[in-house]
Amino acid sequence: MSREIVILLLSFVTSVIAGIIIIPMLKKLKVGQIERDDGPKSHLNKQGTPTMGGIVIILTMMIIVIGVSIYLMKTGQSEITNKLIPILIATIGFGLIGFIDDFKKLVLKNTTGLKPSYKMLGLLIISVIYVLYLTQIIGIGTSTYIPILKTYINMPLLIYIPFSVIVLLATTNAINLTDGIDGLASSVSTIIITCLTVIAIKLGIGEISIFGSIVIGATLGFLMFNLHPAKVFMGDTGSLLLGGIISCMALYMRMPLLIIIIALVPVLETLSVMIQVTYFKKTGGKRFFKMAPLHHHFELSGWRENKVVIVFSIVTLLLCIIGIKCI
Repeated sequence: MSREIVILLLSFVTSVIAGIIIIPMLKKLKVGQIERDDGPKSHLNKQGTPTMGGIVIILTMMIIVIGVSIYLMKTGQSEITNKLIPILIATIGFGLIGFIDDFKKLVLKNTTGLKPSYKMLGLLIISVIYVLYLTQIIGIGTSTYIPILKTYINMPLLIYIPFSVIVLLATTNAINLTDGIDGLASSVSTIIITCLTVIAIKLGIGEISIFGSIVIGATLGFLMFNLHPAKVFMGDTGSLLLGGIISCMALYMRMPLLIIIIALVPVLETLSVMIQVTYFKKTGGKRFFKMAPLHHHFELSGWRENKVVIVFSIVTLLLCIIGIKCI
């Protein structure tokens, strides 16, 4: 536990320093947020706020993982390093897809960004590679933990692979949809990742507890700049990265179904969009929610941004406590 705390603190300090350096650079490059005209009117004053801040988290992760890996190899713990680096590469891969989308929209001024089909293809390729790595290279097997029953079931490989890929794709997109209010996605994701890290410590999965500690510190450091009023937004770079981290950690520990419990807020955010679109089409233009995703519905119902973030975070914390109790 003390090892994880030290790593978390080092990651936090590195993230804050990275934010102090990178955010002015994003301002100078005029990489500013583009707000929707049909979004909440209160968001229009955020126009131009630097985005692509997920770079801060990625850079911190890379620096600390490399530093920790060198230390582990010198202390004869290279087996952890050999598993830590692939997890880093996979999760950064998801962030890279978001970075390309952000870069095209904000730097190259291509308003459409990365085509949705290309974005999904990129996420699909990374997901398949990661699942094959888990099943074919390190051989974690296809057993999956059922939280309520507190038991494992073995899936046929031909079912497990597409199931795991869907988990990765769904989680990355769910966190992406949750990102829309100052500090919301970063707060909720940090709590979820903390939950998974605690479980990893409990089960003695060193590579995941170390990786999770690094991400918690990096995200908390970023959160210092992302709280309302935000000085920087994470963009798709950050939201796809965090979604990838959550799903990659859960799959590595053979607990993808736990995401339904601990990440219920992002799940509901996704469902709200699906319900809104379906209802809109079926009723000829009527809306089920005042606006989707769900956080915008509460905003238009009179909730301040800080209240939405606090309530969603408290709900996530309670769900994570339930999740830990299910182990």
